[in-house]
Amino acid sequence: MKTKLNGILTLALVFAVQLLFAQEKTISGTVSDGDGIPLPGATVIVQGTTNGVSTDFDGNYTIFANEGETLSFSFIGYVAKTVVVGASNTINVTLETDSQQLDEVIVTSLGIKREKKALGYAVSEVDQSQLEQRADGDIGRVLAGKASGVNITNQSGLSGSGTSIMIRGMNSFSQGNQPLFIVDGIPFSTETNNQGDFVDGNNGSSRFVDIDPNNIESVSVLKGLAASTLYGTQGRNGVILITTKAGKAGAGGPSKTEITVNSSVFVNEMASMPEYQNDYGGGFDQSFGWFFSNWGPAFRQEGVDGWGNQSAINGTTSGQPGYLRHPFTTASASTGIPAVLDALGIASDAVVEWKPYKSVENFFNKGQVTNHNLNIRGASSDGAVSYNVNYGNLTDEGFTPGNKLSRNTLSFGGNAKLSNKFSVNGTLNYTGTKFRSPPVAAGYGSNVGGDGASIFANIFYTPRSVDLMGLPYQNPVTGESIYYRQNNSIQNPLWTVANAATIQKVNRVFGGASLNYEISDNLNASYRYGIDVYNENNVNYSNKGGKTGSISNQNGVYDTWNNVKTIFDHNLAINGDYRLNDDMGLTFTLGATSRSDTYDRNGVASTGQQVFGVLRHFNFELQDEIQYFEKRNIIGLYGQAALDYKSMAYLTVAARKDWVSNLATENNSITYPSASVSFIPTTMFDGLKSDMVNYLKVRAGYGTSANFPSAYPIASVLSLNTQSFQDQSGGMVISNTSGSQLGNPNLKPELIGELEFGVEGRFFNSKLSADISVYNKTTKDLIISRPLDPSTGYTSTQTNIGEIENKGIEIDLGMDWFNNPNGLNWNTFVNWTTNEAIVVDLGQDTDEIVFGGFSNRGNLARVGENLGTIVGSAIARDDNGNFLVNSQGSYVEDNGINIIGDANPDWMMNISNTISYKNLSMSFLVNHVHGGDIFTYTVATLLGRGVLKETADRANSFILPGVQADGTPNSVQINNSTYYFSNVLYGPDEMLVYDASVWRLAEVSLTYKLPKSLLDKTPFGSVDLTASGFNLWYDAYNTPDGANFDPNIAGTGIGNGRGFDYLNGPSAKRYGLSLKLTF
Repeated sequence: MKTKLNGILTLALVFAVQLLFAQEKTISGTVSDGDGIPLPGATVIVQGTTNGVSTDFDGNYTIFANEGETLSFSFIGYVAKTVVVGASNTINVTLETDSQQLDEVIVTSLGIKREKKALGYAVSEVDQSQLEQRADGDIGRVLAGKASGVNITNQSGLSGSGTSIMIRGMNSFSQGNQPLFIVDGIPFSTETNNQGDFVDGNNGSSRFVDIDPNNIESVSVLKGLAASTLYGTQGRNGVILITTKAGKAGAGGPSKTEITVNSSVFVNEMASMPEYQNDYGGGFDQSFGWFFSNWGPAFRQEGVDGWGNQSAINGTTSGQPGYLRHPFTTASASTGIPAVLDALGIASDAVVEWKPYKSVENFFNKGQVTNHNLNIRGASSDGAVSYNVNYGNLTDEGFTPGNKLSRNTLSFGGNAKLSNKFSVNGTLNYTGTKFRSPPVAAGYGSNVGGDGASIFANIFYTPRSVDLMGLPYQNPVTGESIYYRQNNSIQNPLWTVANAATIQKVNRVFGGASLNYEISDNLNASYRYGIDVYNENNVNYSNKGGKTGSISNQNGVYDTWNNVKTIFDHNLAINGDYRLNDDMGLTFTLGATSRSDTYDRNGVASTGQQVFGVLRHFNFELQDEIQYFEKRNIIGLYGQAALDYKSMAYLTVAARKDWVSNLATENNSITYPSASVSFIPTTMFDGLKSDMVNYLKVRAGYGTSANFPSAYPIASVLSLNTQSFQDQSGGMVISNTSGSQLGNPNLKPELIGELEFGVEGRFFNSKLSADISVYNKTTKDLIISRPLDPSTGYTSTQTNIGEIENKGIEIDLGMDWFNNPNGLNWNTFVNWTTNEAIVVDLGQDTDEIVFGGFSNRGNLARVGENLGTIVGSAIARDDNGNFLVNSQGSYVEDNGINIIGDANPDWMMNISNTISYKNLSMSFLVNHVHGGDIFTYTVATLLGRGVLKETADRANSFILPGVQADGTPNSVQINNSTYYFSNVLYGPDEMLVYDASVWRLAEVSLTYKLPKSLLDKTPFGSVDLTASGFNLWYDAYNTPDGANFDPNIAGTGIGNGRGFDYLNGPSAKRYGLSLKLTF
């Protein structure tokens, strides 16, 4: 009987199991958004169970469920959806965008993730779709126009040249204003190690060029001090938080291995080619001469200004009308050129045709940019281990001969759950970058003004009658430069390309690892270690035989040095997340951090080349050391606590205390408190929320920081130079001298405080979004270098005086004009910024300080004036404000410290549009800078040398407005060349200042996404083809049309100087094709 009972029970159990498995089945499908775009990482879960999966990169999922059970589909920023399992084994789900988007998560200081609605300060986000497949490998330039309050300026159009980034204007004129970069939670060094200053030569890349934009998952820009308090002094100028794809590993990634390939090819060409006139050639006042200038006779024979009246051209001298003797056959014997005519292949009676040549146009090339990126990511089936591998290759050939940037990047990232309590994640990145360029230095409309050479200083004013590309550029015997001027006093640009260069080769490793421990469900602890180290090998050389710069430069220079920058970063933190009751929640972070920065420079500078072309130090007469060392340690303690009340009111308080190693003990530490509040009226007041007002947020924040000085300003230093003097016997006399700066043990850091208010909202069923910020930032105890009486034994000392008030407004607007998942979609985003930094105080005994240039031409710090104020010589005025004109009809120059302009724009605006229809989408970015002045030698040189189309009317005369010394109105006529050459180019500095307002088509792209139906039987998950262009058009409408001048230039280098152009180089435009494949 018992046996029968057991058998019956066994049969019943088997039947029940079979029935159960008959009900459970495999469900699969795709989760996509309203446009049909797959949503990778979406969560699919059987309600009431722990059975859940995530979608892969293509939005696909597979899950086991029973008929009648409910599947829940969710994704951040989308409305969750539930579906009851029926008879079908396929369930495809479309998730609609959450119009409220209240759960949008933002990465903030130290990688802390918070809901955007809880933030009491402004944060801008840029995702990978706005970063990848760009023609420029510089992430700074790629970010241009994509965040309000961020001003990005190019040093020049050279591939790999430096980039200036300022967030919310200038906080100081004596210390740095560039933001802090954080890559995957690790501080990242972004110095621009210029190879000299802007006068003698300042080529060099900004070191954020070592980051591949194609490897970036997202960027968060922390603008205000309330946002960056936890970074202490390092975050005083704003923070750019970069999360790479390697750093994103493990964040909802797919379980299967996925491969993404981005490949782009672009053309890189000069955007700012001037419109040259082709009516007149070289000379002056319509008379021929082999001069710098182009004020010579016409290219026609007839008329008083025609070449028929010139004996050098009409056949009298050359024997052939319309031709003149080859410039090398008439060169001075002292140049050595006539002696090598046979070696050059030039006959002694050779002639050249008098006609316009396209020398400048043909000098510049079309470069090619290739950019390739491979990303591989995946995870284990249970999600416990994830990984990401990324490789990138960039080759960027500039339009300037001899200019090239190349970069290889390799990164690894991973995340692993070691146990129920421990997890570990980390990234490791390698970058190899090489930058090469001809030398660039300040040009003044003739030769360079400093010790070096410059490729741009001697090219743009080339007379139209000079055939640059048809002339030999190098003496075949001595190797020296040869050119058309009869005394050979202009360095041939082609010789510069072939015989001089600046080179940077960088090997860089950066990354970090983090160990996390879950103490409880509400509490966890983490330790993160980060390292960033780069080795930058620099070479600056010029073979002997150049014709510009110092005598040393003309005799040959060879400088080699190595910069090693190392950052070690440690961070230990405890994080908590508690619900105090049903209405209130608390999150907090407590931590300690240390950072050690070391900068070590070592090298040799050699002068006096012996054998032409041999670039080794043993081939030079004199050698001198290049050495500098600097180290600073920062230790910090920080804390942050955030309270939320019913998801409608938030309070965040934070503080950090820093200790630095390079100030005296009593002044080397400071505490930075901050507080911010966020209030959601549409949640608190039921009647406020409507179809018109969907979401409204009011916020306010106050933050503080400090600016500690670099190097060792509290101590007087000793200068050691074993080669300072040489006695009569030839022995070296060691000279130990005090440095020129007197140490100040009482020096304190600059103190910065900022108050910020903002309003955010969404309206008209979330079609319109708005984010408005107003801020006021004050910097006190400015660190200023004060002159000392030479009797003290020093020339200057640093001290704390003065105050700056920096205030501004930022507006971000978004509009969804059309939103049709199966048809037309169109959205517009606009950001608008205005900012000014006014000097409030400079102390009792200081009226003004000139910085960012020369002592008589630069930016001015004067009480009541903007820090962008430009000073220089001006047109002299009488007591009534009338211009003074001399007896020859030209302006009288006032050489004092005169305000002649303001580089600070009135406002900046960026407008982006994205329009899509089914699988085709188009986007474009237009920006406008309104106001702001620029002092430009480029425009002045083109006008003053007579090569622009504006100078073609040679019969025109001028009577300059103003009065003579006796007060009578000026009536003296001057000709075209006197006006442009003597008054515009070499007259008062005021004549070189123009309004720098500009409209620009910054980006435009057209993308076609292959339909999924065409890819079903292929290994591809998606295929995108994009045609794009960058900086294709601009109009600086208040500068001469023919100059085609682009005012986006940092002529004094990457620093605090603004509004200057010293023939630093033209801008670039790029266009090409990109292909994106996913597997």
